[in-house]
Amino acid sequence: MSRISEDTSTQMLPANLFRGVRDKVHVRRLQKQLERVEDLIFENLNFASPIADTTAKYLAAAGGKRVRPLLTLLTSELGDGPSELIRNAAASIELTHLASLYHDDVMDEATLRRGVPAVHKTWSNSVAILAGDLLFARASSLISGMGEEAILLQTATFERLCLGQLHETIGPQAGDEPLQHYMQVLADKTGALIASAAQMGVLLSGAPREYADPVTIYGEKIGVAFQLVDDVLDLSDDKQQTGKTAGTDIRAGVATLPMLLLREHAINDSAAADLLRRIDEGVQMIEGGADPSILDVEVQELYAHEVTQETQATAKRWADDAVYSISSLPDTIVKDSLTALAESIVNREG
Repeated sequence: MSRISEDTSTQMLPANLFRGVRDKVHVRRLQKQLERVEDLIFENLNFASPIADTTAKYLAAAGGKRVRPLLTLLTSELGDGPSELIRNAAASIELTHLASLYHDDVMDEATLRRGVPAVHKTWSNSVAILAGDLLFARASSLISGMGEEAILLQTATFERLCLGQLHETIGPQAGDEPLQHYMQVLADKTGALIASAAQMGVLLSGAPREYADPVTIYGEKIGVAFQLVDDVLDLSDDKQQTGKTAGTDIRAGVATLPMLLLREHAINDSAAADLLRRIDEGVQMIEGGADPSILDVEVQELYAHEVTQETQATAKRWADDAVYSISSLPDTIVKDSLTALAESIVNREG
């Protein structure tokens, strides 16, 4: 029995991804494949002890859109289509993503993830880190039997994830341009894994090798677009949609594109400079123990500010570039679906 109800599996797929009668047949086929991947994910979250099982399954059970495994399934249709090998690769990619969330939440001191308390808040930092390590290990185990090319891809992707997190943690150094530094962090932390998901589908399905580069570029670009939309959603007060308190990143002093753009605007705009000053002062007070709610007004102002609209427009440009990168692919339902997926990412509300 699949762990996904029919209603839930439909929600896992972006709502505007498929259009028309032919697409409805396609989406039902993909839903069934995603259900099988979901079962594989949970089968690989069984370890030797109850505490390991409970913590490892915690975020997987909390939900998620499963964009990465969906992308692996989709790009595999450029070749022989989903198979046991493809489903295992898709599960491994999602396990790697889940593992990164455990570690990210510890480093970012996040309180919520997917609408539930973060793992380190429910147990401890040490338990969250170790649970993430278990997920990384299980993801590597799944990949280990897929051949040297898949292993090297997974290794290179993991390296980029770590570098992205490291560079985000230490921030831009002397001589670094903050906006360029930030976009590279997004490419490494988010884009790399989504690119790997797309590339795996081609490499393991017998698809023509000339398709690998276009889908890899596509994956990285929609990954950056995805994170930029997250920067906007972080400011939304719709907790039911986002699963997070509005402005979680801002209150924690985490760099986001709206904040970086606000710093640029503040050079010549006194109103932007005043908002930036109040946010910076509030972050310092929160670090000193003040209630994060002291920034409620400023978070609302930032959400309404033009820098947030600029961030949304930047996300759309990255998504448009992603679509352009796959222009050489054959005009099939796969290309149509990849195009619609890019559109759905920049139009999502949670």
